[in-house]
Amino acid sequence: MNTNTYAVTGMSCGHCEVAIRSEVEQIAGVTGIEVSAADGRLAVTAEGPIDDAAVLAAVDEAGYEAVRT
Repeated sequence: MNTNTYAVTGMSCGHCEVAIRSEVEQIAGVTGIEVSAADGRLAVTAEGPIDDAAVLAAVDEAGYEAVRT
């Protein structure tokens, strides 16, 4: 299993977490997602390599900005 973490700016509530989760879960191979508005953090787990560009694009699609940490 591989896990990548990202710092996400702009999240402030549970709705923000749901919006990001719904976009990221569409990425092929993703097996787990942890989103915390309180911490401004996103953790993505997959069985194989994680496509950072796809994760960042999904977060952008949800209306937020992220950087890999």
